[in-house]
Amino acid sequence: MKIIIAAGTGFLGKNLEQYFTAKGHQVYILTRNPKRRSEFYWDANTLGEWKNLLENADVLINLAGKSVDCRYMPKNRQEIHDSRINSTKVLQQAVDQCRSKLKVWMNASSATIYIHSETHLNTEENGIIGDDFSMNICKSWEQEFFKTTTEEVRKVALRTSIVLGNNGGAFPKLKTLTKFGLGGNQGRGNQKVSWIHIHDFCKAVEYVIDHHNLLGPVNVTAPNPLSNEKFMAALRREMNIPFGLNAPAWQLEIASVVVRTETELLLKSRNVYPDKLLKNGFEFTYPKLATALKDLV
Repeated sequence: MKIIIAAGTGFLGKNLEQYFTAKGHQVYILTRNPKRRSEFYWDANTLGEWKNLLENADVLINLAGKSVDCRYMPKNRQEIHDSRINSTKVLQQAVDQCRSKLKVWMNASSATIYIHSETHLNTEENGIIGDDFSMNICKSWEQEFFKTTTEEVRKVALRTSIVLGNNGGAFPKLKTLTKFGLGGNQGRGNQKVSWIHIHDFCKAVEYVIDHHNLLGPVNVTAPNPLSNEKFMAALRREMNIPFGLNAPAWQLEIASVVVRTETELLLKSRNVYPDKLLKNGFEFTYPKLATALKDLV
C-alpha cells in the first residue's frame, strides 16, 4: 500500500512508519521539517506540492495537532483548536482534488472526548460525551472531519487512549517518576486509566485499514482499563521498586504550573472500552497491563 502520515514525525507516527515499512508498504510523511527522502514539507494550513502525494494513495493517517501537554492559556487553547481543525480542513481540500481517491482516511481523535467516569464504561455506542475545553476540542475535531462525505473514502476517527511505548509519549516519564520513588497514586488514585501498548496501537490501525465495515469513531484502547492506583502499583512491581510516594491533587496543581502542563492529563478518569474493534474480531497482543509492562520494562 501507499500510506501517507500527516504530522508523522512524533511518537505515534514514527512507530506507525516502522510498523508498515517492515511489512513492505510505502510510507510518506508530511512534516514542517523534512529531513529524509520519504518526508515532504507541509504547514498543516495551506495546499502545496504535498497534495500530489495523495494521488493513488491507499491510506491517509492524520496525526496533526499541537500537544495538549501545556498550560491551557488562551493562546495555547487557540493553537490546540486551530492545529486540529485547519489540518483536517486542508487535507479535505487535497482529498477533494484527487482524481484517484483514497480507500481510507483515519484522523486522530482522543479518548478524552468522554466524560470523567470512574464507573461508566464508555463504548462508541453508549459513551457519554461532555462539555469542557478538552471534550469540546475533540467534538469540534470530529465534526470537522465527518461533515464532508467523500465518495469511496472511508473515514475513521481514532479515539486513542494513553499509548505505552519506550520511545516517546507518557510512559518514559512514568518510568522515571517510579524509578525515583515518586510512582505512587496521582490524586486519589481511583481515576481510571485507559491505555494501549504501542504494538497494539499499530496493529489496530492496520486492522481498521483491512476491515471495511469499521468506520466512524473507533476506540483504540486495551479492553482492561484500571485505576491509577493499580496501574502505578503494577509499574512499581514490574520495575522492582518497593515504594512510591503519593502525590495529592494540590501538589499536582503546584507541580503542573512549574512544568507547564495541566493536572487533567493525570487526574481525568478515562474509562473506555474498544467495543467496535472487539466485535469485529480484533485480538490484542497485550490485553492486560501486566503483560504489556513485562514487555516494555
